Amino acid sequence: MRYTYKTSGTCSKRIDFDIDDDIISNVEFTGGCNGNTQGVCSLVDGMTVEQIEKKLKDIKCGMKGTSCPDQLSKAVREAYNAIH
Repeated sequence: MRYTYKTSGTCSKRIDFDIDDDIISNVEFTGGCNGNTQGVCSLVDGMTVEQIEKKLKDIKCGMKGTSCPDQLSKAVREAYNAIH
């Protein structure tokens, strides 16, 4: 299932990804630091929601209270909860 998450507090505006049970793939950020978001997308491909949360939750970007990786951890949890 394709899922879209509207980000908050980051330079990226949106995260789109596929979720199959609890496996995440095909992550795409709209906006944000292109190289960093591409790297995050590549690294999380095939990971579970729990693995992504464990690695990325609560990461901050500068003085912001969140980051693109943190927003991804929120997005995958929201998507998982929506289908279960």
